[in-house]
Amino acid sequence: MINQQLENKLDTQSVGKAFMQYLIPSLLGMLLVAINIVVDGIMVGNKLGSTALAGIGIASPVYTLFVAMSLWIGIGGATMYSQAMGAKDTQKAQTIFSTSVTLIFAATLLIGISAFVFRESLVFSLGANADTFPFASAYMNVMLLFGFVFTVENAVSIFVRNDGNPYLSMAAQITFAVSNIVLNYIILYVLDYGVAGVAFGTIIAASLGLCVLLTHFLRKRSNLKLRRFKWNRVLITAIFVIGFPSFLAELGISAFTISHNNTLKWIAGTDGVAAFTVMNYVHSLILLTFLGLGGAIQPLISYYYGGQQQDKIRQTLRIAVKTAIIAGVGLFVIVQLATTHIVGIFGNFDVQVVNHAVNGLRIFVTAYLFMGINFVMMTYYQSIGNVRMATWITASRELIIMFILILVLPHLIGITGVWLAVPLSECIVLLTIVLYYRKNAGSITNFAVPASQKERTL
Repeated sequence: MINQQLENKLDTQSVGKAFMQYLIPSLLGMLLVAINIVVDGIMVGNKLGSTALAGIGIASPVYTLFVAMSLWIGIGGATMYSQAMGAKDTQKAQTIFSTSVTLIFAATLLIGISAFVFRESLVFSLGANADTFPFASAYMNVMLLFGFVFTVENAVSIFVRNDGNPYLSMAAQITFAVSNIVLNYIILYVLDYGVAGVAFGTIIAASLGLCVLLTHFLRKRSNLKLRRFKWNRVLITAIFVIGFPSFLAELGISAFTISHNNTLKWIAGTDGVAAFTVMNYVHSLILLTFLGLGGAIQPLISYYYGGQQQDKIRQTLRIAVKTAIIAGVGLFVIVQLATTHIVGIFGNFDVQVVNHAVNGLRIFVTAYLFMGINFVMMTYYQSIGNVRMATWITASRELIIMFILILVLPHLIGITGVWLAVPLSECIVLLTIVLYYRKNAGSITNFAVPASQKERTL
């Protein structure tokens, strides 16, 4: 039976009200996760120093890769899940959920164990040197072996949100964030453990968040049921195709981190890498805010699309773009005014590290004037089935254009070119989106695969 509470809310209430009901828990949950990341950085920086902080920054792409996997399968599966629910096909939705959870567990476990075999060479390829290797290696090894825990937790959180329970998804994120902060304080300041302990704290916190999410399955109105299924090649392909832009977006963060770490190591040495790590903690907070905005509209647009409610899709998009503009301008102003204080809370670093971080952050935050809109448009195109455009937005802003700029600009204007690469990339991509959207007159049906066709293929 279909969840009547979810159906009635999304089918009958105004788009603005539905948007706020998903936006508030999505933003709060992401914000607390982001604060958790920043507080982790503050504690590590103050307790273990800038070299340890740089080591975690170097190893962080491993964490990002696992998150990318969870988003790839989680968003891909959850988008199809919501479309099936919008089309009133609960059995199909449950098959999609069961397939997705099994996939994410098996995939991340296999990747983690395989990468662990080549762990030493992997650390150096991520940008470690003799100073940062011990810290980067200690953090990465734990993540490779136990990262499947938070990938499953993250994927289940997406499905719980899409099943009409965004506040429980938020509660799991709060549990993860708060417990991680408490655990890492105990690990660093009470037990006096090092970077490996910090990594274990993250895994334990993710386990607690997963326990919170499992209470959703006890609700009578929950549609999330694990059911026996046969592996369906078409279904699995569809999950991977639809979720690919989300995977690419998160993987792009790894590419962003690796490219900046290696370029700054070449230009400014360990001081440059430490400065970037500080900036990256701040960036993670703001980035998760925009991800929260995308997380709010994805269930709505997917559900409306499944129910062929095109007017509601357009209304949702307009509201989301306006929200992204307001958030981008506000975040830009706040960071510009408080840059020195923001950098200072991460520790008492050398003057050179502070100068690099302050100057870099002030330039880099201009990206936020464009980034939120790009996130919204990527989610929009992904949710209506235009995977090609969603992939273009992600690949161009985080890989293609960004890589070209970071390869060229530092040779022309030095370290300033490193900080400018992302803002210029975001601006260029937004221009391509505007041109594409206007050319297609905001059409939805031109991009989407009709529900009837999907039904036949699956």
